[in-house]
Amino acid sequence: MGARDFRIALKTRHEIEYQDPVFAVEENMDGLYDQAKIIAHRFNSKQKELGNESFLSAAKLNASGILHLLYQTVVSQYLVEQDHDFFTRLTPQITRNHSCQDVLVFFAREFPSPVLNTLQPTAPYLMEETTRGFFVHQVIMENPALVKAAKPLVKPEGVRFPPASLALAALMGGFTRSAPGIGENDDDLFSFLTSPAKAHPDSLTAQISYILREWRDLLPERLRTYLLRAIDFVQEEEKPRFHGGGPGIVGVPSYDSKDMEYEAYSMDRNWMPNVIMLAKSTLVWLDQLSRMYGYPIETLDQIPDHELDLMAQRGFSGLWLIGLWERSDASKRIKNLCGNPEAEASAYSLKGYDIATSIGGWAALRNLDERCMARGIRLASDMVPNHTGLDSDWALHHPEYFIRMQYPPFPSYTYNGEDLSPDPRIEVKIEDHYFDRTDAAVTYRRIDRETRETSYIFHGNDGTSMPWNDTAQLDFLNQNTREAVIQQILHVARNFHIIRFDAAMTLAKRHVQRLWYPQPGSGGDIPGRSGAGMSDEEFAQMMPNEFWREVVDRVAAEVPDTLLLAEAFWMMEGYFVRTLGMHRVYNSAFMNMLKNQDNKEYRDTIKNTLSFDPEILKRFVNFMNNPDEETAISQFGNGDKYFGICTLLSTMPGLPMFGHGQIEGFHEKYGMEYRRAYWNEYPDDHLVGEHYRRIFPLLKIRHAFSGVEYFDLFDVVDNNSVAESIFAYVNGTEDRRALVMYNNRFEHAQGRIENSAPKLVRLPDGSRIGRTKSLGECLGLTFGGRRYMLYESFPDRLTYIVPSMSIFDEGTWVSLDGYETRIWLNIREVEDNEGIYEALYLQLGGKGTSNFERDLAGIRLGPVHKALDNFRSQAMLGTVRDIVSSETIRSKDIRKFVLLAGEAYARLAALYETLPNTTRSAIAPLVQEVQPRDMLQEIQNLISCFDPQRPTTVFAIGGKVMQELPILIQTALLLKVYLSPESSLQEAAEIVDSLMLDRFFSDQLPFLAVEEQQLGEMLRKAAYLAIGTKEVLHELAFANPVPRNCLVRLLEDAEFKRSIGWNEYQRTQ
Repeated sequence: MGARDFRIALKTRHEIEYQDPVFAVEENMDGLYDQAKIIAHRFNSKQKELGNESFLSAAKLNASGILHLLYQTVVSQYLVEQDHDFFTRLTPQITRNHSCQDVLVFFAREFPSPVLNTLQPTAPYLMEETTRGFFVHQVIMENPALVKAAKPLVKPEGVRFPPASLALAALMGGFTRSAPGIGENDDDLFSFLTSPAKAHPDSLTAQISYILREWRDLLPERLRTYLLRAIDFVQEEEKPRFHGGGPGIVGVPSYDSKDMEYEAYSMDRNWMPNVIMLAKSTLVWLDQLSRMYGYPIETLDQIPDHELDLMAQRGFSGLWLIGLWERSDASKRIKNLCGNPEAEASAYSLKGYDIATSIGGWAALRNLDERCMARGIRLASDMVPNHTGLDSDWALHHPEYFIRMQYPPFPSYTYNGEDLSPDPRIEVKIEDHYFDRTDAAVTYRRIDRETRETSYIFHGNDGTSMPWNDTAQLDFLNQNTREAVIQQILHVARNFHIIRFDAAMTLAKRHVQRLWYPQPGSGGDIPGRSGAGMSDEEFAQMMPNEFWREVVDRVAAEVPDTLLLAEAFWMMEGYFVRTLGMHRVYNSAFMNMLKNQDNKEYRDTIKNTLSFDPEILKRFVNFMNNPDEETAISQFGNGDKYFGICTLLSTMPGLPMFGHGQIEGFHEKYGMEYRRAYWNEYPDDHLVGEHYRRIFPLLKIRHAFSGVEYFDLFDVVDNNSVAESIFAYVNGTEDRRALVMYNNRFEHAQGRIENSAPKLVRLPDGSRIGRTKSLGECLGLTFGGRRYMLYESFPDRLTYIVPSMSIFDEGTWVSLDGYETRIWLNIREVEDNEGIYEALYLQLGGKGTSNFERDLAGIRLGPVHKALDNFRSQAMLGTVRDIVSSETIRSKDIRKFVLLAGEAYARLAALYETLPNTTRSAIAPLVQEVQPRDMLQEIQNLISCFDPQRPTTVFAIGGKVMQELPILIQTALLLKVYLSPESSLQEAAEIVDSLMLDRFFSDQLPFLAVEEQQLGEMLRKAAYLAIGTKEVLHELAFANPVPRNCLVRLLEDAEFKRSIGWNEYQRTQ
């Protein structure tokens, strides 16, 4: 006898109306799982009719059938090799006992074998085969997992064996133990067959794995394959698929050699490293703009220039418009039928790659693209290579491009709903249970009404959640499909500078195989596909090369100025950029780990990448939300944590991507089918303002952060313990570095920053080494000498000065409150040959200054101010005040005034010979000698201009003017030595600034009605008195000077117009 069928209960056969032999196979077992599905479907349908909830699993029923076949195979092999007349000897012993014989008769009647019955066997042969069948049935009964999986078939309710069945089992057991053994341990046949169940009583798949391992020498190769597939079928059923999809578990990359086959980076064009991308859901954005501007904005060419100006001003250089292409009408109809009457089609279920007419088509896109390019913004578009809409031209007219079957993968599938095809020659229907949400079928049905060809085409699927029921899955084992998709990609590349490939990881070779053609034993991700599994060798013949590598090379050759960006998860980020050659790849770890404050894990992600290949880090796309995730404000809030992580987003290597509504603080998550925003939200002005203060200035200097050549990460160590919550790193350019520090937790954290994490460095000869550096080296500082490090704190923009050697000796100590950020920008080093930086360092005492250059200039000018000290003495100023107020001046006061002035001029002249070149070049030279006695007459002449008794006054003589006049006159006298008769008003005013006379006279503020910050502007007015402006002198020469004439001439001077705040608007002054 050849194949022996699985003997199931007659009672169950009647109940499910099934009379065919069950699992009666020997060589070709391809139909075994199909039969299991039919039997399970029939049984389960009956159970539903009866209102019961005890169902059969087709996969476990298949596994039970495989185990039965295995048992039979081992028995047959045992009879050939060990004991050929085992059952021939056993059967007479049973038949001599009438009670035991009755048990066999009962078994033959209640568990019939259609295969055996068709042979019309002789009575002895029938009894011998029945004995064998009962023996195998006893093996099955000793397998709890199998009995549970196939209970209605092997141990149905109401079917009870005669009492003598126990005696028969005992008889068989004794006989078996006396027979020759089997296997390495020489077990009796029954013990050998039941050993997998004893090892793993609760799991069929574990038993199969045990058999593959322990019985490998007994198994024919064909049976090994089916055992592996049996595991896959169970995995298909048991794998959870309703958690919503997404990147799945995000782990720390280890960069195993399996993932990093070879290095083949694509070179960036010069604009690519500094792209900062803003995502917009196109239909929602147009709706929001319409509300904001108060008139319909429905097409791309109607987007206001002001919106593009805002993007450019904020620092964005890439605009990703989601949902540009013509969407599938079938997708929209499916969503309507499933209960969402307002839904638009999904942006990722496409009819084709033409710009949607509803948003203006190609002409509107060209208009927007030109306006964006004029502002330095490049447009980005999606490309969906994995699948199409059900009504795409390919799905309708090229079914051979798709993964399909000639029959439904599961017998429970029915297709009686609405026809979704726009072509009357083609019928397209999705599975009925989608509409009542009781199942998520993996296929839809396509019928060619002309040829009557019926195909069951798989929906798009990444194996993590339910199938995308409005899509059709392309078959990348088909070379024609691959070429057609590449042509579509080239079409998109000719129209967009940036392409985002949706779900790109699904088309890596290993995942095409894993999902759709799984190697036996590794399937289970997509129901219905384990039966299509292939060996690695078979798969490699059909898909010899990586699809993405071919795409990258073709685009580089045909449309080279295109940035290729892959949405890839599943720990393949490094492989996609390093080996497959994508320019950029999603880094979902950034969002997920930082949101969850898995700080050590994310720091390890950076460390591992730096030590393996820093170039990968440069190619990450970092983001705080994307269309599949909750909004940024929902995940990170709108406080310091949000801005801290947004700072990391803006200052870490890679491509920063901001989500739709992130800057405005919108809470609504926009589905891919949204045609409008449903929440009436307005931008959070405070949040937007904080972006202007804390984020946008960083985006403007993105070039300092996008690369990895100068990027180094640091541990922050306190008491030999690493503060894992602190992200501290250096980046920058050759001559300017920055240090970013952020504490990603609520609690305070602190520590010292000294040495960088190991980093792979490429040497000029092509070799590579891993090395660490001190903080001083990373900041570009020089060891030794009188050098100081300067940096600006951000965002308060105070400048600090630190001895360079202290950074080498001690690093720097950082103490951060919860979610606090600190940034040192514009780090550079100066050599202190003159000692002025040391003086400023001591003067500041560790504090920052908002006027660093003026503070430094003030130190340089210290000797000059000291030489001129007499000019701010009470003796000189008091004398001028007395003259101004017409007080009686004593002759000794006049002599003292003259002596003090002369002494100051003499000191100044002597000092100029010794001033350092840097100081001398910063201020005006001395151009004339001034006789102090002449100064008294000068003072009298100046004061007379303000005399209220004068018949005609030119200058105002109000109280404030007279209060300021003494110090203005004193300033004018001080300036005399710097001015020649040809000096202009502007030159005189600039000398006031270069000498920093506002600091020189700062002790006079109590006597003046001006604020400290206004003193410099007031002193510039002394320039008028110092040079005796020709406009004024000319008018004063007349007996009756006219002030208006004086003013008209003065308005010809640029410095005068500047000082009075002159403004001209549309030719009106």
